[in-house]
Amino acid sequence: MTATVTFDVEKLTQYLESHVAGFMGPITLTKFTGGQSNPTYKVAAKSGLYVLRSQPPGKLLKSAHAVDREYQVLDALQDTDVAVAQVYHLCRDTSVMGAMFYLMEFCDGAVYWSASLPEITSNAYRSQMYDAMNKSLVALHSVDINAVGLQDYGKAGNYFERQFARWTSQYRTTELHKIPAMDQLIIWLENHLPEDDGRVCLVHGDFRLDNMMFAKDKPEIMAVLDWELSTLGHPFSDLAYQCMQLRMPQGMGTIDGLQGVDRASLGIPTEAEYVADYCQRMGIERIENWSFYLAFSFFRLAAIVQGVAKRASQGNASNEHASKVGAFVEPLAQMALSMINNSAKQ
Repeated sequence: MTATVTFDVEKLTQYLESHVAGFMGPITLTKFTGGQSNPTYKVAAKSGLYVLRSQPPGKLLKSAHAVDREYQVLDALQDTDVAVAQVYHLCRDTSVMGAMFYLMEFCDGAVYWSASLPEITSNAYRSQMYDAMNKSLVALHSVDINAVGLQDYGKAGNYFERQFARWTSQYRTTELHKIPAMDQLIIWLENHLPEDDGRVCLVHGDFRLDNMMFAKDKPEIMAVLDWELSTLGHPFSDLAYQCMQLRMPQGMGTIDGLQGVDRASLGIPTEAEYVADYCQRMGIERIENWSFYLAFSFFRLAAIVQGVAKRASQGNASNEHASKVGAFVEPLAQMALSMINNSAKQ
């Protein structure tokens, strides 16, 4: 359905016609569902289909909703082995539609929301899809950041120490009430921060199934989506974040995990197999401190969810269901603590 917008569509059309080669109106906007962070629209214009991604309205946390950084990294990755959509224009002028935005190509593929991939009827096809995600993550972490001009895209070194400080601060800023499990998890993470091992690469920050646009007719990734949280960081953060989400149950948030699912019966690799494939492709023997990376992923997701809940309480979250997600903060922290306890017993 056509999106209900609070900005001047005609003004936006005229701007795009003036700044994007070949763009022609009139346009129709349709808002994509599912996203919690930056409002994203399908733009149907006389000249074709596009995607417009903007910051949400209202007062924003510092460094959050950085669509300009999304544009920068997408532009830098155009000629690499990482599949990304083509970007056309970044608009920093907030007078056009009330927020900074950018325009990119519309990729006509498929996005999946359940890690068990029930829409796929072939086990071999599912296996190939997971392998494609694994290869995509390796391609991302193998990008020469100097060659693509991203050497200053973030700080190098001490990634987890800095990220822990950042997300702890943001969690405290958006905290609506005390959650003992989060407090306990924060203490554990602070006491188990690993020594910096010197690994630095471009990280996606939200590498998960529903941020992959797959081709409709083959198990290949057309585009990796939603680069808002990308930065220079540690490669294990992306890998653990994806594995963390695969551990989650069904019905928690927008994506269903694989908790309690017989992966072998579906042709989906185990976590150990998925990590082993990644390590083999990256030339790594094994990953030490895996429990920390997983626990940190649960914590960071919980902090992000808390931010969504805070924005919802202020009336400026981009998704109508955002006000419900605050209930997931405590379960995420509890899952991390349970995982830590189980790992300690092994």
